[in-house]
Amino acid sequence: MNILEKAQQAFIDSDEKAFLSATFDELWPITRSISGPGIEESLAVFKRHMPIQIEKVATGTKVFDWVTPQEWHFKRAVLTAPDGSIICDSNDSNLHVLNYSTSIDRKLELDELLPHLYSLPNLPAAIPYVTSYYKKNWGFCISDQKKKTLTAGTYHAKIESDFVDGGIPFGQCLLPGESSKEILLSSYLCHPSLANNELSGPLVLLALYRRIQKWPKRRYSYRFLLNPETIGALCFLHTHGQTLSQNIISGMVLTCLGGPVEQLRYKASRNNDSLLDKVASAITHKTLSIHEPLDYELYSPLGGSDERQYGSPGFNLPVSQIARTCYGNYDGYHNSLDNKAFMDINSLIKSVDSIEQFLLYAEVCGKPINLAPFGEPQLGPRGLYPNINAASTRANSDDKEVDGRTRLHHILQLLSLADGQHDLFYIAEKCQCSIDELKLVVELLEQHQLMSY
Repeated sequence: MNILEKAQQAFIDSDEKAFLSATFDELWPITRSISGPGIEESLAVFKRHMPIQIEKVATGTKVFDWVTPQEWHFKRAVLTAPDGSIICDSNDSNLHVLNYSTSIDRKLELDELLPHLYSLPNLPAAIPYVTSYYKKNWGFCISDQKKKTLTAGTYHAKIESDFVDGGIPFGQCLLPGESSKEILLSSYLCHPSLANNELSGPLVLLALYRRIQKWPKRRYSYRFLLNPETIGALCFLHTHGQTLSQNIISGMVLTCLGGPVEQLRYKASRNNDSLLDKVASAITHKTLSIHEPLDYELYSPLGGSDERQYGSPGFNLPVSQIARTCYGNYDGYHNSLDNKAFMDINSLIKSVDSIEQFLLYAEVCGKPINLAPFGEPQLGPRGLYPNINAASTRANSDDKEVDGRTRLHHILQLLSLADGQHDLFYIAEKCQCSIDELKLVVELLEQHQLMSY
């Protein structure tokens, strides 16, 4: 059974771990970049499992302060030593070529070659991931161990690549909910053969799509987006920014969600006041709980991923970021040590579990709306108020519930404050109860068609 057949069989069997593992194995060897056949092949893999619509913004388009570059069509890179031995070959690792490298077929002396060789002296066994998207250059990436063995002589550098007009692609789909208000789930897909820093985010996004699709009820709509980092997010905003701005209630960029760290790290949106920010804050302060601890950080434009584009001043969209083993905080960041074993499929499943629970809280923690706001709705016929008014029923929430009217008081407070202006955190504070207690009341009122979002 080949890799594709394994992925398809796992998808049919609904074995999430096997499915994610097989999909990883299919994506791993593809030479991705911000454009070209590699990213388009990768998007096609996801399109088999979720109904993403793939779009392109044409080469040469002015996108805000950027201009979309030509597509990079790469074939192979081989560096040969003076004795004819192969020093590095992109067929062995697609990290061996400078990403977006121009073509070259030249004989060079070692002193000419060295400025075009990239290595990591502090990690001598690792092959670095290096890019030059917006300035033409050529180069090879090799381990520092290998680099130090090179001796004087004539080397043959051969890189086969072309630049052609095409476009920057991205893929998106929408799972509609009861409300047109959207929660955006976004990840980037452009790095070749990096596990935690590249494939963990898209794979968690795919797993979340599969789970959210099966929810019996979706209060909000969920938009799923895969794009090349930075330029792809800008292209998406260039094309769909106005629609997104009108509909988005909150969003989250998924990145670096594998690895050994035992808690998630949440980076808030720019204004630190979105629905997901409030849920994350409550989890951090342990008034809500998910499957593991959560570390909360304020927004910063220094480092990070596409939340910087969504949170730029012109858009200022309520998009946060969530990660586990964060970029820059582990030895394998942007090099060949970031592999499947380090990422760990089990770690991805743990991230999916926690983020799904996070989103289920977001589903009810928004601003509910009373669907019978003109006067108090008649609760008795719905079994939500005692039908006998007597001294003996003044401790009842309904004809059977003797609870000191706790639930009834929560119902009345909730209906009074559910005007689309107050979120559930505010209402729970007024009710002096937990979100989990109030969540049950929300679900009860929804069943009786008295509340929505």
